[in-house]
Amino acid sequence: MERITDAFTWPSRDPEWLSKVLIIALILLIPVVGAINAIGWMLASLDRLRAGEERLAPANLSHLGRGVRLFIVDLIYELVVILVGAALYVPAVLIFAHEGSGTASAGLVSLAVLLSLLTFSVVTLGSLALNFAMPSIVLATDKGGISGGLRVGDVLRRARLSMVNTLIAGLMLIAAGFIGSLGTIACGIGVLFTTAYATAMQAWIIRSFEVGSHPAGTA
Repeated sequence: MERITDAFTWPSRDPEWLSKVLIIALILLIPVVGAINAIGWMLASLDRLRAGEERLAPANLSHLGRGVRLFIVDLIYELVVILVGAALYVPAVLIFAHEGSGTASAGLVSLAVLLSLLTFSVVTLGSLALNFAMPSIVLATDKGGISGGLRVGDVLRRARLSMVNTLIAGLMLIAAGFIGSLGTIACGIGVLFTTAYATAMQAWIIRSFEVGSHPAGTA
């Protein structure tokens, strides 16, 4: 993991990096399809890193098939977090609505507030947990398809092989997400470019995690 910080700069090592990132950014304009293709492009770039070639994959719409599996797996995990949060939040809303229509009970209102705070905590912690598990999820899905990515036990086992490795990769993915959002600060449309660049960063982060989590130090 000693070179994981190179994730910030590795995409620019490709002489054609600017045009490739711009093309992926433009494809991101297509709802859903653009995001799926970007995921597949990241995985194709990961393959190039595995082969020792520090160049981005070709930027086109040919990565949909590769990206859709990981997109579905990510969506399922996110839906689980949302459903758990909803199971806590809906009762809180019902209590607030009921107590607001008559004489409020301090006990019930307190319960509703507690449930609301618990919902926020569960969703926040669940999102963070998914972020740190994401490298393991990506590798499991890439190897075993949708069913492989949803084998929670296998995902957790890989994540636990090296907690330091998992922590660093997760923090780097958070940093990549921050870079992806920078475009909204400079210019609204610029977020497409920074998102595409951040997606390329993810390939390096996943590869670094893959190498670091392998018992022999190679993958």
